[in-house]
Amino acid sequence: MKKNIKKIIGLTLAAAMAVGMTAGCSTDKSAAGNDAKKSVTLTFGSHQSGLPTSGIVQEIAKDFEAETGIKIDFQISPDAQWRDLIKVKMDSGEAPDIICVDTPIGLASSLHMDQYCVELTDQEWVNRIEETTRAAVSVEDKVYGITFPGAKMYFYLYNKDIFKSLGLSVPTTYSEFKDVCQKIKDAGYTPVYEATTNGWHQVLPLFETGGLWLEQDPDMYEKLNANEIGLDEIPSLLTIISQLDECAKAGYFGDDYLSNAWENVKEAMATERCAMTIAELGMRGQIEKEFPDFKATEKLGAFVMPWGDNQVIGVNPASNAYFINKDSKHAEEAKLFFEFLARPENLQKRLDGQPELSALCWPEITSKYTEEDQAFLDSLKKANVVQTSVNYIDSQWMDVGKDLEAMYTGASTPEDVLQTMIDRRNEQAKLQKDPGWAE
Repeated sequence: MKKNIKKIIGLTLAAAMAVGMTAGCSTDKSAAGNDAKKSVTLTFGSHQSGLPTSGIVQEIAKDFEAETGIKIDFQISPDAQWRDLIKVKMDSGEAPDIICVDTPIGLASSLHMDQYCVELTDQEWVNRIEETTRAAVSVEDKVYGITFPGAKMYFYLYNKDIFKSLGLSVPTTYSEFKDVCQKIKDAGYTPVYEATTNGWHQVLPLFETGGLWLEQDPDMYEKLNANEIGLDEIPSLLTIISQLDECAKAGYFGDDYLSNAWENVKEAMATERCAMTIAELGMRGQIEKEFPDFKATEKLGAFVMPWGDNQVIGVNPASNAYFINKDSKHAEEAKLFFEFLARPENLQKRLDGQPELSALCWPEITSKYTEEDQAFLDSLKKANVVQTSVNYIDSQWMDVGKDLEAMYTGASTPEDVLQTMIDRRNEQAKLQKDPGWAE
């Protein structure tokens, strides 16, 4: 009996020790991490155009949740409100865990993500991003964000069949462009689909044509940033504003352009209601996905926006990026999400799942450009767009959209639009205590 009691006690102690050891093992870093992950939800704040309309980022986030248990709560705000909203949230310490904003972040007029966000320079994926794009999410060689799309370039996409049936050639000057628009209008088509209600689209002709500025003076961007010259000394700027006004009043944007939404451009082009629109080459894939009977990749050609007789394609090395709020309680989980996004298979999934995207800024992933597209791109003169190079331009982009809309309705003149841009730029520079504006 005593032996049995001793045996029972021994077994009980062994079991207790085993439980203790197991409990000790459960505090192992990976196990504890897994337990913690399952109860974490990361908030992800973005503007509408910061995330693909296809929902591919949300889909990848679901894959991430399935693997780690970490949920991503997407909070999407209108483009026009986002910049001011996120600035207020960051200043008040109430920003989301992950923040999507436009780049580059090195300009004085940027949102200063280096002040608000976690440095990511030591992350494995950093050196896999294309070098010029990496600079857009860096300040003094310190990396703060992750980004995915390849260089953005906006063209006029045009319906080849309509052009051919009307005997039209691709315009290379503004005069030729007007002539093409008039002939298309006379044939019963809307020449250009302009998405005015989105606020950003009508601004593209002004600042994607910075190559014109640099042809006048290769140091133009630097002189503007030093406040050695003003926007009223850029001859092509007022010229293009006036040309936009002329085309709108001539009916080249159609009757309802003030109520046009970018979300409807695919239908407008696929039904051949409109002959042209400003878009990236990848828009053809997006149109074809939604309207497979319209072979957009075959039917839509592209040419450089000829506003002001421009023939230089504007290049935006990085349009937006994701950052981790330094005040987040879940910065490590957010880093895990970035690592997940940067996996080669997820990069490929992103490219495949975003029809309007032609390339990523990750050289390891092959672009979707055809040989014909690549040859076309290689043939063009290129220059960085104004908004990534000149201070106090991108920060007033949506306001400029409203200024142009007011001009279209007759409430202001092209000269008024330019002067408002100058006044706004001066005000922002002084608020930033920019030394170039010191009195």
